[in-house]
Amino acid sequence: MTYALNVARSILGQPWKWRGGGADARDPGFVPDDLVTQLLLARGCPRDALDAHRNPTIRAFMPDPSLFQDMDVAAERLADAIRDQEDVRIFGDYDVDGATSAALLIRLLRDLGLAARPYIPDRLMEGYGPSGEALVRLAGEGASLIVTVDCGAQAFDALAQARAVGVDVVVVDHHKCATALPLALALVNPNRLDENAEAATHGHLAAVGVAFLLGAALVRVLRARGWFAARKEPDLMALLDIVALGTVADVAQLRGLNRAFVAQGLKIMGKRRNVGLAALIDASGLTRAPLCHDLGFALGPRINAGGRVGQADLGVRLLTTEDPAEAAHIAQQLNHYNEERRAIESGVQEEAEALLAAQDNRAVAVIAGKGWHPGVIGIVAGRIKEKAGRPAIVIALDDAGVGKGSGRSISGVDLGAAVLAARDSGLLVAGGGHAMAAGLTVEEGKIDALADFLGERLEGAVARARDDRALLIDAVLAPAGVNPDYIAAIEQGGPYGAGWPAPRIAAGPMRVIKADIVGNGHLRAILGGDDGKSFKAIAFRQAETELGQAILGAPRDRRLWVAGRAKIDDWGSRPAAELHLEDAAWAD
Repeated sequence: MTYALNVARSILGQPWKWRGGGADARDPGFVPDDLVTQLLLARGCPRDALDAHRNPTIRAFMPDPSLFQDMDVAAERLADAIRDQEDVRIFGDYDVDGATSAALLIRLLRDLGLAARPYIPDRLMEGYGPSGEALVRLAGEGASLIVTVDCGAQAFDALAQARAVGVDVVVVDHHKCATALPLALALVNPNRLDENAEAATHGHLAAVGVAFLLGAALVRVLRARGWFAARKEPDLMALLDIVALGTVADVAQLRGLNRAFVAQGLKIMGKRRNVGLAALIDASGLTRAPLCHDLGFALGPRINAGGRVGQADLGVRLLTTEDPAEAAHIAQQLNHYNEERRAIESGVQEEAEALLAAQDNRAVAVIAGKGWHPGVIGIVAGRIKEKAGRPAIVIALDDAGVGKGSGRSISGVDLGAAVLAARDSGLLVAGGGHAMAAGLTVEEGKIDALADFLGERLEGAVARARDDRALLIDAVLAPAGVNPDYIAAIEQGGPYGAGWPAPRIAAGPMRVIKADIVGNGHLRAILGGDDGKSFKAIAFRQAETELGQAILGAPRDRRLWVAGRAKIDDWGSRPAAELHLEDAAWAD
């Protein structure tokens, strides 16, 4: 076994391995373009597709929307609704993917001359997905067509009730489907089990990506009908900023079409054409055009905060308004809700970690508590997953003994399929999701049985995933190589995110010049190399871990290899390189 830098066991107890062939930037013959090629190849890019992946475009990766089951039926029905000026409602989920999917269709339909209205259910009062009560009520208000986005694939009862009162429902979703499908006029979802092989390769799309494909199909239908003979055709590309936000915030894998969505969407976002997004960027404190990670860590959480602890429809209202004053007001509301969310999340996190410490080390961590806010359990589940190194489900119990749960998984373990199996076994009131995330409703008395079921079902997959655990290194640098020019070079292989990981470098050997704790358990350090160069490193929420303690207590005469993601720190007067530290290993 060949280990990167001969690290068979790091301070965090894992081996370091090369991702692909690895690249040693200390080599005198090394040039940045060679590294970018290696980065692309190591992420699965075929050699004959390097040029397309260096600059991913919609034209290069866009499939024919008609490949997908029910796509043409959905597009024709929407075209009829535009022609007849019907009352159309867009029923969206309360997260970022739901808000962006709804906003995309509302903006497109508005450009096509139809004023569709959104409906976003309240997380606490209505829960996830369309309810029969809500659909019947919308029909009673005059809606003749309801389009559900980012939900509906498992809404059997709700869609049956909608069918009974004569309202058409089109489902636009990406969550896992059962063999049987609910009664809908059309159900567009690349994860349908009866989907053809080519369309199924797009199963990693977020719902907003599926909505974009529906938009393209709709414009094509209208073009064939002569709708644009006296009207301007809408600019679908102008909506890619919304698509990029939903794709990244939903942690969709940045492969193929998703990479094109995000690469091109970031360009559109930088032009600040959407007044709501521009207001959100300003409210988040960004003073430059957003980068890919900003969508997931700065903008997405603020949109999500409305659905988690505030007003569920704020996100879609922000993304569809044309009034700068209204946009600024909503962005500030979301900022406030985001701060409130952080405070609530911190309390739930502390209690959940205490319960985790008292549990057996089973394959899936299932943690439940009373009084927890359902709006933050998904975030807490993600933190527990990272801490425990295994899938985690966090459940908020209400006074009636019913729990709303949210789960997050690790690579190689399909949590969504396991939750569907638990539902089919009678352990859940409701449940669904995809490989890396799931949601569920469970009676308090069945939580232990659920934990046993998931543990037994996923034990083998979790064990294999954990045995294969290794820190994958893309390149090793001398300390002087960790600089803004190098970071700019590796960005050419982006955008980076889920499924297309940002490059991880190893640097050193380094000595710890200074180290301290900042914020909520974050480790900050200044690291210096034998070449006389130094840089700042930060390890988030690592101060109390073995890594944090090793850095804080490192002798000045002992050197380390350090590994992490090189980033630009642009808060000062001059951009500087810093390392987001993930692991370290003693060099001597």
